[in-house]
Amino acid sequence: MVISKTPVRLSFFGGGTDYPDYFKRKKCAVLGTTIDKYIYVTINHGSPFFDHRIRVSYSKSETVNEISEIEHPSVRAILQFLKMDELLDIHIVADLPARTGLGSSSAFTVCFLNACYAHKGIFAGKERLAAEAIHIEQDLLGESVGIQDQIHAAYGGLNTIRADSHGMTVFPAIMSPENRALLESSLLLFYTRMTRSANEIVQEQIANTRKLELDGQLEVMASQVDEAQEVLARTSGPTLLRRFGEMLNVGWQLKKQLSTQITNSAIDHYYSEAVKHGALGGKIGGAGGGGFLMLVVDKQHQPAVRAALKELEEVPIKFENNGASIIYSTEPPTYLQHR
Repeated sequence: MVISKTPVRLSFFGGGTDYPDYFKRKKCAVLGTTIDKYIYVTINHGSPFFDHRIRVSYSKSETVNEISEIEHPSVRAILQFLKMDELLDIHIVADLPARTGLGSSSAFTVCFLNACYAHKGIFAGKERLAAEAIHIEQDLLGESVGIQDQIHAAYGGLNTIRADSHGMTVFPAIMSPENRALLESSLLLFYTRMTRSANEIVQEQIANTRKLELDGQLEVMASQVDEAQEVLARTSGPTLLRRFGEMLNVGWQLKKQLSTQITNSAIDHYYSEAVKHGALGGKIGGAGGGGFLMLVVDKQHQPAVRAALKELEEVPIKFENNGASIIYSTEPPTYLQHR
């Protein structure tokens, strides 16, 4: 049995520059962090005593005899990619709902890849996990996804990711332990209970990107990454929070220009109420349209913001540094045949 664990992420700055249609012409720069909310995958050797060869359990349960019969697209693609045609018992669980802007789909791809490699007795490094997850989602599944979610999930931590037509690099954000603790304690995450299809939103954004209509906005959003790194490294206390929050607000206003589906009246209302009661800035996670609302709020104003958003469920979060990991592994079971 193998148990794999992979975190989801919060994206702070540069989201949208990580799509190939943009960064192969310009440059990608994103800043984000993984948090202590996870995807878990368990893979066990299947038993020969059942009338199916593969079981996949998630929000539904599938029992099949061939990989091609699996409905879950990522599970099917990864098993085919790794040629794992054997008896398998697969279970998938998550701390938070899918389709909510925290990169859970890519975190799952990384998590399942890691579990499959461990099941085969192979150590897959973080660079390999990220690169293959991107290949599976973009090339094999044909999904409209960027590259930051897979990289964040594989590497873990608070990182700057840069990419262009020549490749990608990952740099840990430079900041003091005190600044890290301050930022962590000032982030509030609220679940709007609105889920959405990121693919629909992203398709509109990519179409606009291909027409070069978003280059100006995306260039400013990419430039925020360097500015944010300066803020984290060279300021502290209230100045850090004020400038980081202001930058998030600027980024949010720019992000809303990428697609007509990124926000709606309910999201605008929640955001406005949060700012009115002391939030310094924030954004909806991921492609937008629903999911989780992230806010920067100093401790003094957190009770007021929580009261203003009392109809939403708050999710306490902390930063995490490990990324994709194998947390349990045992030898396969032995079955004895009567002769």
